Amino acid sequence: MKKLNLLFIGILSVCSLSAQDISDALRYSQDEIQGTARFRALSGAFGALGGDMSAVSINPAGSAVFTQSHASLTFSNVDTSNDTRYFNELTSSSESNFDVNQGGAAFVFENRSNSPWRKFTIGVAYDRTNNYDNTWNAVGTNTNNQSIDLYFLNYADGKRLDEISTLPNESISNAYSDIGNVYGFAHQQAFLGYESYILEPDADEDDNTTYFSNLVDGDFEHDYLYTSSGYNGKISFNVAAQYEDNLYLGLNLNSHFIDFQKSTSLIEDTSTGSEINRIDFNNSLSTTGNGFSFQLGGIIKLSPEFRLGVAFDSPTWYTIEEETTQGISTYTDFDSPVRIYPQTVNVYPQYKLQTPSKITGSLAYVFGTQGLLSFDYSRKDYSKTKFKPESDSFFTEQNAVISEILTDASTYRLGGEYKVNQFSFRGGYRFEESPYKDGVTVGDLNGYSLGIGYNFGNTKLDLTFDQANRTNETPLYNVGLTDAAVIDRTNSNVTLSLSFNI
Repeated sequence: MKKLNLLFIGILSVCSLSAQDISDALRYSQDEIQGTARFRALSGAFGALGGDMSAVSINPAGSAVFTQSHASLTFSNVDTSNDTRYFNELTSSSESNFDVNQGGAAFVFENRSNSPWRKFTIGVAYDRTNNYDNTWNAVGTNTNNQSIDLYFLNYADGKRLDEISTLPNESISNAYSDIGNVYGFAHQQAFLGYESYILEPDADEDDNTTYFSNLVDGDFEHDYLYTSSGYNGKISFNVAAQYEDNLYLGLNLNSHFIDFQKSTSLIEDTSTGSEINRIDFNNSLSTTGNGFSFQLGGIIKLSPEFRLGVAFDSPTWYTIEEETTQGISTYTDFDSPVRIYPQTVNVYPQYKLQTPSKITGSLAYVFGTQGLLSFDYSRKDYSKTKFKPESDSFFTEQNAVISEILTDASTYRLGGEYKVNQFSFRGGYRFEESPYKDGVTVGDLNGYSLGIGYNFGNTKLDLTFDQANRTNETPLYNVGLTDAAVIDRTNSNVTLSLSFNI
């Protein structure tokens, strides 16, 4: 009977096959322009300054500040360290990588006529806006009577037994694939729990919809490993102009791209007398996407010393594709392990994500040729993040959760530079508010930066160290086993840039 209903039900449920949630929305809504070494040395407080290729990614009017054509290339080593507390234990881990995180050029065209438009610039710039290389490990004894069986019980509740089990002579792979194509992600999770003998039906009948666990209540030893890699980046196509002596205007058209991979594994051991004494549950996710946004900006010199900048970042409109794989093993003292590894790649339908817009205001004071102070303030309302199409009931539900849990957040950036002959000494500080209303799930970010540069004339070499810290409370799973690991994360960067006039 299940097979006879596959096509009809599949047509009705095609839009709800995957399981996007608030963590996906937030991951692609947050960005951190890694940028040139000089940009990072001032903690990104460049909105009213311009004259730097990464500053163009904050305020597109910044390219019009260049007095001649300019190019830069940046290399960065990123180290991410995590101290993870889960119940009674603290575990430390780290991830490090070296890469090219910025490159670009701006070409300046002077207007030699009597027009008030003094010069025009066109440019192209690549900036990595987020680095996803990360590893953390939550190890400890869960004393809240929380087992991974709750994950499967939650997904199985209310679902017919014949919708989450194999047919006679049907392979695990075929059943898992069919169930995913027809009923979706939730049914697949219930299937894994049932076929691995974690769950049992209250009645061994096709129309049964209630289940119980084969695990006995008690304490559970958990070893949860999270590993991710990839990045988010953008290529900006820039046009800008200088009007008379004091006004600069600019526009960016941005092409965004996502490459994100994640794997999680949970090993659960129990000594409570359950027939099942160990569970290994493994998941992987691969995400690719592309998007578009635009930016408008202006810089005005209020006096020879004071500069004011303002920039608007539109929402980014993403199209995203995802693939997942899963597998589970259960162990007893008496029988061989039960291994349910379907060897099936779930390819989900494309979906849309609209990230929130951002407004940035900037103020800078320039001490002639000796140095400068700069301050940027940005605001972004994360509750405006939306999955699309909004007509899909699942996305409507997720958007309501986002609107309720996330909020608008401010970012403050302060930087300074002092020049001595050919040397430049720099420093900065930044503070980013939590995008969560509770301020705990993702905490506030604090960061500082120190840098030095040397001017050879037409060529400049800059070196910067910066570090930022943020504490998160991350549940192991969004359903069932929702106890959180507290992660104290520190990102440290060493950045080297070579820039030159063309």
